[in-house]
Amino acid sequence: MSSTSELKNTALSNKHIDLGAKMTPFAGYNMPVYYTNIIDEHKAVRNNVGVFDVSHMGEFIVRGKGALDLLQQVTSNDVSKLEIGEIQYSCMPNHSGGIIDDLLVYRLSEENCSEGERAYMLVVNASNIEKDWEWLAEHNKYETHLINISQRTGLLAVQGPNATKALQELTDIDLGSLKYYTYTKGEFAGLANVLISATGYTGAGGYEIYVNNDQMPTLWERIMHVGKAHDLKPVGLGARDTLRLEMGYCLYGNDIDDTTSPIEAGLGWITKLDKGEFNSSELFQTQKREGIKRKLVAFKVEDRRVPRHDYQIEDSEGNNIGKVTSGTMSPSLSYPIGMGYVDKASAKKGTEIFINTGKKSLKAEIVKLPFYTK
Repeated sequence: MSSTSELKNTALSNKHIDLGAKMTPFAGYNMPVYYTNIIDEHKAVRNNVGVFDVSHMGEFIVRGKGALDLLQQVTSNDVSKLEIGEIQYSCMPNHSGGIIDDLLVYRLSEENCSEGERAYMLVVNASNIEKDWEWLAEHNKYETHLINISQRTGLLAVQGPNATKALQELTDIDLGSLKYYTYTKGEFAGLANVLISATGYTGAGGYEIYVNNDQMPTLWERIMHVGKAHDLKPVGLGARDTLRLEMGYCLYGNDIDDTTSPIEAGLGWITKLDKGEFNSSELFQTQKREGIKRKLVAFKVEDRRVPRHDYQIEDSEGNNIGKVTSGTMSPSLSYPIGMGYVDKASAKKGTEIFINTGKKSLKAEIVKLPFYTK
């Protein structure tokens, strides 16, 4: 873990500290884990509205005549289906069937492009910025220009069922008409050319708002100001994790990594094998055809103890059948939940499993995702 002196700060780090946030190193950044406590912040987002500073995420521009060809090669989803203004969830497979990263692909306007060029923005995980950038550069055999805008880009996520109400007075854009996984650009909070997307990592609805880093303090202050009337809360990474897990969203480094296949991880829906050849596509074809040996499953625990990453998963006879990748006490459901990989034969919904903590065996049941539904 990096020492505090080596950590990067976002444009809002001092504001988080002034608000009394508990700060921690995360992906090389000094980030807020919580301001009050994780449960209250989680419930604020689930039931009302909260704002996250997620400026640690990485952003790359991919532009040129070969931009589509490059992205079709390095991502699993079918980028050719994207219209301008649309966004796609995808992953970057390596050459051995694992996942370099999961990411969002934005199809950008072509107003600054030459004839025949296309433009995209990739939003990648903070811990993978350097790795992803090198992977893209290595595979860029096309007429494509890559621009890393991570260091100059700030990002706020305003999430929750009342996000639209809280933000609407900051813009003339009809936020409520913005469809899920689409975006628009315009004036917002008195700032020009702001990108607002109907995306998020919470399952609670809301928006992600991209501006230049020097605009971040103004954006934060104006959102916090109008948010007072709606009881908008600042929210840290702790609740971001519990919210995403209640929805069964994968966390890179826990539930997916360089050794996990998107087919094993339940991400077959973003692995478009009919689009043509791409990295590891033949391996995925084989997995689809012959089946997989393990599968990522969701489970709820009958005990009160939380399942932790790397705890062994056993069957009713004590045989090791897998391991936990994520676990938490669900603030919305008030019982422990988790995800993990188990042998395919043991992955059926309703199967009784046991989580070996080392001192105790926790009875659990494999369930359907998401854990939380409105």
